[in-house]
Amino acid sequence: MREFHCKDVGMPDCNFVAKGKDDDEVMRKAAEHARRDHHMQTVPPDLERRARSLIRESTPTGQSKQ
Repeated sequence: MREFHCKDVGMPDCNFVAKGKDDDEVMRKAAEHARRDHHMQTVPPDLERRARSLIRESTPTGQSKQ
């Protein structure tokens, strides 16, 4: 399972975590979250690259490892 934490890209008050079986699934969920909760019409390419680089493998206890 892979995961991305929104706070890792500079949203310190956002506790959203996108989880998925692969990076593409995680990015789809993260983009949907950005549109819905951060009112972004599109995710800029530089932010998408940064977010993708911060996706990590999740551990069984729910804590991530990089």
